Amino acid sequence: MRTSFGLLFRTTHYALRTTHHLITHHYTQHNAAYRDTMLEMLTRVHARNLVEFARTRPEVVVLSGDLTSSCEVDTFRDTYPERFFSMGLTEQNMMSFAGGMAREGYTPYVHTFAVFMYRRALDQIEMSIAYPNLRVRMVGFLPGVTTPGGATHQAIDDLGVLRALPNLTILETGDATDVESVLGVAQAVEGPVYIRLIRGEIPRLFAAHEPMQLGRARVLSRGTDIALLSTGICTEEAMRATHVLRERGVSLTHLHVTTLKPFADPAVIEAAANARYGVITMENHTIMGGLGTAVAELMAEHGVGVKLHRIGIPDTYIHGASRQYLMREYGLDALALVRRVEAVIGQTLDIDEDDLAAVRLNTFASDQQQEAL
Repeated sequence: MRTSFGLLFRTTHYALRTTHHLITHHYTQHNAAYRDTMLEMLTRVHARNLVEFARTRPEVVVLSGDLTSSCEVDTFRDTYPERFFSMGLTEQNMMSFAGGMAREGYTPYVHTFAVFMYRRALDQIEMSIAYPNLRVRMVGFLPGVTTPGGATHQAIDDLGVLRALPNLTILETGDATDVESVLGVAQAVEGPVYIRLIRGEIPRLFAAHEPMQLGRARVLSRGTDIALLSTGICTEEAMRATHVLRERGVSLTHLHVTTLKPFADPAVIEAAANARYGVITMENHTIMGGLGTAVAELMAEHGVGVKLHRIGIPDTYIHGASRQYLMREYGLDALALVRRVEAVIGQTLDIDEDDLAAVRLNTFASDQQQEAL
């Protein structure tokens, strides 16, 4: 039975990789300049950061759902073998096990693909972790379109599900600096935390000495025409688009959001209230239940009467392909944002793919804000 399952998995995986290559080859060739040469690119950021983070925190333990290398915790396993627990393909048991360890004074960091957390083990997350308000950190990989694995592996609605859980704090990373600082933010929370983490090759969009802060968005620019709020991998796309939009005379306030719950940042209300044409949200998640919904709720509660436009995955499951292809196909990339801005302000700005591909982003630091205004 084990051999049959392994053969089926490998065969399916090969077919998926082949289909993924055929679908995306043309797109990748056409967008060879997609990645900036000026941005610092880093690999296995979480792997290194977790080992250093745990060095002075003996209470930190790591649980893996049979995806140790895929979740970049193999280095932790090799460095601290007595603090590493391989739980196998038993996500429900792993969540309850983590809750038990938290009751004994440990701080478990549970690692697996996000879909295997909130889909397979939601009851255990609620009853064994969230309800008793325990210090368990759930590190979910492959959010949204960051995997070619198709609907079975794409966490497109995890925020919508988990934002409804009492006691749970939710964080999302968008670059290497976020990944490097998110563990410290999570560790300071007295209660359970869910982290949407990115892996592999990651750009450094924000200065290394300016870490993520709980409940506070990064203010990337200030303007009066549109308030733009982006999160996760969509922020890099948004930064590329806003660079060209500002050159065309569009004045934008741009916030990079890393705390999805609690969601009460005064900067969000200020940006929305001062936006002449309205607010745009941009996220690697379905438009239902994620950043767009959180912003809508906050605007309604504070009586901010401007239009809200949500960019995200529409009300559908998505298929398997590369991240770049899926972002284009489902309207999550820089060009999609440009077209939405044009619709909102009622003006054609004559921006095309070549204009966006020519943008070379530099790592952003807060002392650059005045130059960007």
